[in-house]
Amino acid sequence: MSKKVLIIASSPRKGGNSDLLCDEFTKGAVAAGHQVEKVYLADKEILYCTGCDRCRNNGGTCIHEDDMSEILEMMIASDVIVLSAPIYCGSMYSKLKVFMERTYPRYTEMINKDVYLIITGVANSIQRLDVPVAGLRRFVAGLPDSKEIGIVYGINTYEAGSVKETPAMQEAYEMGGRI
Repeated sequence: MSKKVLIIASSPRKGGNSDLLCDEFTKGAVAAGHQVEKVYLADKEILYCTGCDRCRNNGGTCIHEDDMSEILEMMIASDVIVLSAPIYCGSMYSKLKVFMERTYPRYTEMINKDVYLIITGVANSIQRLDVPVAGLRRFVAGLPDSKEIGIVYGINTYEAGSVKETPAMQEAYEMGGRI
């Protein structure tokens, strides 16, 4: 059965390492017969959550009029969500953190999602990425009846394109194909 896959690409660099892994994941998913849509957060206006909590009192509508409402609709409609996170200064890229916070008004509607993670960074071991991955996993754990299915690590990557020389490319393709 064909599934709707939504890739949240948070890197500011199109064609960068995490973006390349997203493309490989996409190729595998499409080859397996799934529908894939990718959202580049860098192309979207997503304002910071102010913590005003008005969204909880007005049916999940945020006070900000930006691109987040469209992305939330896409997330709710998807079966699979892929979160792509380049790691900068030991943490997930800031735009992804802002995005995750802005799911607050409607995260309870993101029910029963299969979630995949794509992580890239200069770290020379997976263990050095434990802290940012824990933050992503905490986010996934907050989505009702949703679960992390898999994770692709593109470690030892800095220069754009350096991930092409790693096993992560094949892992991303194969993971997309196993949806």
